[in-house]
Amino acid sequence: MTAALLDDHLLRDLLAGSMPDALGDVLASHTPATTNYYLYRLCRSVAAAAGGALTGTWAPERRLALARQLVELPAEVDVVPMRLLAFRMAELAAAHRVSTLGAEAAAAAEHLGAPLVVWSGDDGPGIRAAVTAVGAGYLTVAR
Repeated sequence: MTAALLDDHLLRDLLAGSMPDALGDVLASHTPATTNYYLYRLCRSVAAAAGGALTGTWAPERRLALARQLVELPAEVDVVPMRLLAFRMAELAAAHRVSTLGAEAAAAAEHLGAPLVVWSGDDGPGIRAAVTAVGAGYLTVAR
């Protein structure tokens, strides 16, 4: 089974057990993966516990349960090591004028041969163009 690269919002949904149906459909034929930066952003949101779209409105107990999942990330969630992506990220950032997050997502999607699956609220033309340029799929999921 090939991987599907999840953004921080969809990784949160997977780990919290509150996946939208469309994400469940994707994961029925793909294994979950994410990037270092998406994982970091989700961890930062849980640790900061103040505002924000990821976990800012969550009750402390719910954030704590997610923190436990993040500290011991399930083995089935793949995270491509940065050392395998760093140079390609630099090339992509220069060619497509995307952020570090966008460059890592495009490089990881290319490395894994995986579609990037993002929450529709974070759909952006720059990251979409970079992912498309490397020949990877790009999917949006509404929640």
